[in-house]
Amino acid sequence: MTSPRTPSSPLKLAFPQSLAVYDDYEAAQKTVDYLADQKFPVEQCMIVGTDLKRIERITGRLTTGRVALAGLLSGLWLGLFVGLIFSLFTEEDALGVILSTLVIGALFGVTWSLLGYAFTRGQRDFSSVTQVVATRYEVLVEHKVAAQARELLAGLPGATPDPFA
Repeated sequence: MTSPRTPSSPLKLAFPQSLAVYDDYEAAQKTVDYLADQKFPVEQCMIVGTDLKRIERITGRLTTGRVALAGLLSGLWLGLFVGLIFSLFTEEDALGVILSTLVIGALFGVTWSLLGYAFTRGQRDFSSVTQVVATRYEVLVEHKVAAQARELLAGLPGATPDPFA
């Protein structure tokens, strides 16, 4: 059983206080690195990304040909993997097993990719990469070492401690 003062997760501090807020992760990381260089107990620090945003980068337009090619390649990889696994357990023609699973995988990949694309009915004719990013990074420290961290941070050139901490 944990006491109320002990955090229940390694990702939590018992009584965190804000030390500084930055616009980019590198600045927050630099702060913690500086504290580590000063022999500060950095295991009592956290960097927390806040104000999350979802960013979707459009990578191209989807066509039936592109979808079929992507399905073919995906199916080939799956077929190769399955073929290699099967060939480990067969004493017969290993090359034949691998080639047959490649063909089956390619057909499977093309079929399912084209079916999936057809079911979208043109509502999403583009490919993209999605990422969730933070717009602010806050360095938190355990309350019992917050004053020490602020003193040390005052010696870091360009450090901007949070005025509301």
